[in-house]
Amino acid sequence: MVRFFVWSLQPSKLARHRYNNDMPADAINLSQVRRVLVTKLRHHGDVLLASPVLSALKAAAPHVEIDALVYADTAEMLRDHPDMVQLHCIDRGWKKLGLLGQGAAEWALFKDMKARQYDLIIHLTEHPRGAWLSRLLKPRWSVAPRVNGRGSFWKNSFTHFVSPIMGSGRRHVVEQNLDALRRLGIQPAADKRALGLVPGADADAHVSVRLQSLGLKPGGFVHLHPPSRWHFKCWTAEGWAEIIARIRAAGWPVVLTAAPGDKEGRLIDQIQAALAKRNEPPALSLAGSLSLKELGALTGQAKLFAGVDSAPMHIAAAMKTPVVVLFGPSGEGHWGPWGKPREGEHQVVTRSAEFNCRPCGLDGCGGGKVSECLTSITPDEVWAAMAPLLTAKPHD
Repeated sequence: MVRFFVWSLQPSKLARHRYNNDMPADAINLSQVRRVLVTKLRHHGDVLLASPVLSALKAAAPHVEIDALVYADTAEMLRDHPDMVQLHCIDRGWKKLGLLGQGAAEWALFKDMKARQYDLIIHLTEHPRGAWLSRLLKPRWSVAPRVNGRGSFWKNSFTHFVSPIMGSGRRHVVEQNLDALRRLGIQPAADKRALGLVPGADADAHVSVRLQSLGLKPGGFVHLHPPSRWHFKCWTAEGWAEIIARIRAAGWPVVLTAAPGDKEGRLIDQIQAALAKRNEPPALSLAGSLSLKELGALTGQAKLFAGVDSAPMHIAAAMKTPVVVLFGPSGEGHWGPWGKPREGEHQVVTRSAEFNCRPCGLDGCGGGKVSECLTSITPDEVWAAMAPLLTAKPHD
C-alpha cells in the first residue's frame, strides 16, 4: 500500500505570534547590527533552503545589509536574491591551483569579507571554516550549530549555539535554518519564510526561446526531472516511461531534464529506451543543456513538476510550481517541498506503511545503492498523486 498525501509545509498559526517575554536572555540588539554574513557550505538544494534566512532577517531588520558565503558551484541558488547585497564564493577548484595559488585566492576572499566589517555571522552548517571565519572576521555576535564532540576551538569561536533537535527528521530543514535567527532572539515572520530563487531575465529569455522551438507554451507542459546525483534516490526508468505515456494520453507534452554529465544522463537514456520498447516516441528532452537559473525558469512555466528528492524539486517548489515527489530513504518531513504552490497542493508519494525502516538515510538497502522503499512504488500510485494536479486551478 502506497502512501501519498497533500504536502503543505508552511509556518503554523502558532508561529505567527511573537511573545516579547520569550526572548532569549542573550538575545542580540538588532539596532546595533549593520552587516551580516550568512554562510551555507553545502549542496545546491541546501543553499536554496537557506534563502528564507535572508528574507526573514531582512524583514526583522530592514536596515541591515546581508551577505552570503557559499561554494561557487551553488552560487546560482542565491544570486540576485533581493535581500542580499554581496555574494562571496569559495571555488572548490582552488585546490588545483597549488599551495600558492589557493592561498592567494583564499586571501583575496578574506580581504573582501574583512572589508565588510560584519557585526554578525550566521553559520548554518558544521563546516569548520565557520569557526575560523568567526575568529578572523571578529564579529560582535556569531551563531552556529552545537556539534557534539567538537573541542574548545569550535566552542570558543561563537557567541551563540543552536542545539540539535531530537527527532529532527520530522522538522523541516528550512525551520532548522531559521532556528539560528530564533536563537538570537529574532522570530521569523510567517509570511517571510518562502524560498527565494530569481532565474533572471537572461534565463527567462533563453527558456522562452527553447520552449518556442519545441512548440510549447507556458503552463502547457509537464516537467519531469527523474535523476538524482545519488542513485539510491532514483525511481525506475520503466516507471517513468509509464508515467510519461499516461501524461501524454491525458493530452500534456512532457519535457525531461537532467544535470550535465553521464551520471544523470544515463537514466534519461534508459527512460527513452523504455519508451521505445513501448513503441512510444521519445520524450522532449533538455537534459544537460540548462543552467540552474534556466532550470528554474523552465519549471516555473510548467503545469507541474515530478521527480525525486533533489535540488530541482526544491527549485520547482521555490517557483511555486505544483510538485509530485517520490521519497524513499530520505525523510519528507525534513526535505519535502516547502511552501504552497500557485495551484493545487504538493504531493509526496512514499511507502512508509510497508517499510517502517524509512527514512533510514542509507545509500540503498544494505548500502547496495538501490532503495526498495522507492523502487517498489508503482506507476498507478504516482499517477494517483499526479492526475488531479493536471486539472487544478490557480489559487485565488
